[in-house]
Amino acid sequence: MEYESVIGLEVHAQLKTRSKIFCGCSTAFGADPNRHTCPVCLGLPGVLPVLNREVVTFTIRTALALQCRINPVSRFARKNYFYPDLPKGYQISQYELPIAEHGNLNVDVSGQEKSIGITRIHMEEDAGKNVHGEKGDPSSYVDLNRTGVPLMEIVSEPDLRTPEEAGAYMRKLRTILRYLDVCDGNMEEGSLRCDANISLRPVGQEALGVKAELKNMNSFKNVEKALEYEIKRQEQRLRDGGLIVQESRLWDADRGVTQSMRGKEEAHDYRYFPDPDLVPLQVDEAWIDSVRSSLPELPDAKAGRFITEYDLPPYDAEVLTASRELADYFEACNAIARSPKAVSNWVMGEILRECKGDDRGLTGCPVTPAMLAEMIGMIEKGTISGKIAKTVFDAMVASGKPAAVIVKEQNLVQVTDEGEIEALVERILADNPGQVEQYRQGKEKVFGFFVGQVMKASRGKANPGVVNKLLKEKL
Repeated sequence: MEYESVIGLEVHAQLKTRSKIFCGCSTAFGADPNRHTCPVCLGLPGVLPVLNREVVTFTIRTALALQCRINPVSRFARKNYFYPDLPKGYQISQYELPIAEHGNLNVDVSGQEKSIGITRIHMEEDAGKNVHGEKGDPSSYVDLNRTGVPLMEIVSEPDLRTPEEAGAYMRKLRTILRYLDVCDGNMEEGSLRCDANISLRPVGQEALGVKAELKNMNSFKNVEKALEYEIKRQEQRLRDGGLIVQESRLWDADRGVTQSMRGKEEAHDYRYFPDPDLVPLQVDEAWIDSVRSSLPELPDAKAGRFITEYDLPPYDAEVLTASRELADYFEACNAIARSPKAVSNWVMGEILRECKGDDRGLTGCPVTPAMLAEMIGMIEKGTISGKIAKTVFDAMVASGKPAAVIVKEQNLVQVTDEGEIEALVERILADNPGQVEQYRQGKEKVFGFFVGQVMKASRGKANPGVVNKLLKEKL
C-alpha cells in the first residue's frame, strides 16, 4: 500500500514588543535569570493582567499580510496545565474566539506554487524556561524571564504533503514576519519555534490518519529532518501491521531520531474557559484600516516589482527580496549606480558572502551601498576591470576605505592604452611559439592561455576587451 503524509504546522512567533503581553516587564533576551519578572509574571495572588495594545496591533498586521479574516470580537481563555515554568498553573491564550482565521500563504516548491491555508492566528503568553543539568550539575532550575513574553501562534491547515513544503512554508512565513517587523525570526534564541503535526494515510483516502506532534523545533533543517524521519517511522510501523499512537514526540538532532515525550492531549484536557480577568477584545474597522495603511511592501509584491521595474531575472528577484534588509541594500545601491543587474550580481555574490548568508549581518557590513555603487561605477567607466574589482572589494571590507582611495593607493587603475597592451601581447606571443602554432592549427582553446598570460604580465590591470581584440589581430 502507498501512503501519503499529511502535515500541519503550528508556528509560535515571539513579538517584538518592548514589554510583555500582560505587564510592563522587559522582553529583552539574555538577561540574568529571573530579572525581568514582577508579581504578574510570577502569578502571585491578587494580580491582574492588562493587555498590551501593541501585541494586538502586531497580530492584526500579520493577519492582514496572510489574508486572514479579523474577528471583531475575540476572547482570552485559560489553558490549564501544570509545568514548573508556568507559575500560575495555566497559560492565558485564545481558544474558541481567536483574533483571526481563514487565511492563506503561497509557497514555491521546485518551481510549483502551492497555497497553504491558515486555520487561525491567536495571541498568548509564553512560559518560562527549564534549565537542566548544565556543566554536570544534576539540578534543574527555572528561569521566568520569558514568562509572559507575547507570542502569536499561527496554525496552518493540514495542506502540506512533504518536508520540503513544510520548510518552504516556514521560510516564507519567517520572511513575511520580518518584513512586517513584528518578529525578529531568530530561531537560535527561540523567537520562532515550530510544532509539526504529521500523519500518514493510504493514497486516495480522505480520512486523516492518527497524528504525532513533533515539539519545539527551532531551525528549518530540523523541521525537515524530523518530518523525514517521522514519515519513515510511521510508514514502517503501518507496513508491519502496527498502530500509530497519538502522542507528542521530541526531535533529537544529535541522533537524528524522534522520541516519545507524552501522550498527546486533546483540547478538553486543558479545561479551557474564558479568562475572568480579561474582557472580550473588540477590534473595529478603524483600527484595522489604520494598521492596513502602515503595511510595508511584502516579499511577493516586491519581487514582482523588481522583475518589472529593474528587468531582473525571477531568480535574482527572489534572492534579493528574501529579506527586507537585502532588498533595501540593493535598492539603495542601485539608486546611485543605476545598473540593476550589475548591482544584483555583486549583492548576491560578494555582499552575501561577506555576511555569510545571514541578512542580519548587513547592518555591520563595512561596504555600504554607496561604496559598492562607487566601485561598480568605476568598473563601468573602465577605471578598473571586473577582476581588479574583486581585489578592491576585499580591500574595502578589510579597511573600510572607499574604492577610489584603494585604487589610487594600490595603483590599480586599468590599463587601456593600446600601445602598452600591444607590447605585452607581442612579448607573450614571442615567448610561446608552440602555443601560437597550436592555435593556428585550429586549437582555439589555446586562446584562453594567451589571455591569461597577458593579464598576468599586466598584474590584472590590462583592459580585457583590448587584450582580446589585439590577440585576435596578432594571431
